[in-house]
Amino acid sequence: MKKLLLSAFLVLCASAVAEVPSTVAIRNAKIVTVSGAVIAKGTVIIRGGLIDAVGENVAVPADAWVVDGEGMTVYPGLIDGLSTVGIAGAAPAAAAAGGGRGGRGTPATPATPTAPAAQAAPAERSWGPEDRPQTTSWLLAADEIQAGDRRVETVRGAGFTTAVTFPTRGIFGGQGSIIDLVSGEKAAEMILVPAAGQYIAMGRGGGFGGGGGGGGGFPSSLMGIIAYVRQVYLDADHYRLVKEAYAKDPRGMQRPEYDRALEGVLASKRILLPANRLVEIDRMLRFGAELKQPMILYGARDAYLPEAADLLKKANATVLLSLKWPTAPVRSPDAEDTDTLRMLEQRDKAPTAPAVLQKAGIKYALYADGLDAPRDFQRAVKKAIDNGLSREDALRALTLSPAEIYGVADRVGSIEKGKIANLVLTKGDIFDDRTTVVMVFVDGKKYTPAETAAPGGRGGASTDDPGPGGNR
Repeated sequence: MKKLLLSAFLVLCASAVAEVPSTVAIRNAKIVTVSGAVIAKGTVIIRGGLIDAVGENVAVPADAWVVDGEGMTVYPGLIDGLSTVGIAGAAPAAAAAGGGRGGRGTPATPATPTAPAAQAAPAERSWGPEDRPQTTSWLLAADEIQAGDRRVETVRGAGFTTAVTFPTRGIFGGQGSIIDLVSGEKAAEMILVPAAGQYIAMGRGGGFGGGGGGGGGFPSSLMGIIAYVRQVYLDADHYRLVKEAYAKDPRGMQRPEYDRALEGVLASKRILLPANRLVEIDRMLRFGAELKQPMILYGARDAYLPEAADLLKKANATVLLSLKWPTAPVRSPDAEDTDTLRMLEQRDKAPTAPAVLQKAGIKYALYADGLDAPRDFQRAVKKAIDNGLSREDALRALTLSPAEIYGVADRVGSIEKGKIANLVLTKGDIFDDRTTVVMVFVDGKKYTPAETAAPGGRGGASTDDPGPGGNR
């Protein structure tokens, strides 16, 4: 009897494995490769989680699950270049970065969400930079990722298949990781690149323009934060030189004391610095050059200004541009304060920034900035398109451009043979409000977004149904 039950169990296991589509063929679909020409009607073959073939006259393998893509468009999966997705408890957005007063001689505008939430580190009073206040530079997002984070499913429904996600506590938040947005029991399955860069905030207390620094101690101002960051990099240079000298000839030399904060700084491939207003863009470009680190500016709300574009172009800067456009603050009916001309101009002109950067030839990518809901995200991109950015450039700014910025364009960002099978199938243009995301492939695994899933479904992974129009 036991042998019979064991045999039945093995047969059931074998059947379950057989249902998993390791090879998928999406045929008769429009294919937007991003890196090359658009294929009006073609086929994409997925095998073993990779793109095995793509083209007009690609033969469908006999063992493939077939998805009839008639009337659909296949896009590369979108990439969110600055996110907290996958880190449980991390809020999707925070207040404006940088501190200080506005550019062109105007007061700073009220805080507008423009970056992943920077959380304050534990409130312990700091007396100086030697205390390493508000610093968790050694943290690695890959070690913080939670496979069960429900935001993964939400953003995947908008067409995102990859995110560069960061721990954001304090001034030195830690190193971000590039993750593929698969659902599973093991977070390790999500990690594409474990270390992508060091997240730095310029707000007091690790926020973006509010709170007290280091529990009331140092640093307690923007000037103090900048001085602290500068000192950390000076310390890191000295630390590195001492370690190298000791490694070369340790005899007669006292061994250097291990400093995990400086180890985290030295291990970072690049740094991310906040800059929204014109004055902040100028300040952070100068500061980044002083630190002599590969640098990405994030936020860039004032990038629409000709002066800002000139500064960015001259510095050959790389920019992550927030899609969370400035909006009017919520006021009580009896409020007497009114919007300044500068605030009104910013609200009107900020969505033109992508087109300005594109025209100037500045390296940039767009990021969702906590716009997790698919419709909110689509409307934000559509607003940039309505303000001069072409659809093709908008798509590139959310696919191949962030992949190039983070050095993973050989793996993701476009539909090419040999790349990871991160794909989005839609009915309609991917950035239109009425468009439906029919299915998403991440690492070759098929997911059905909640909006298009069967009634009662949650849009999770599907391995026994090739989806609308599909045949085995």
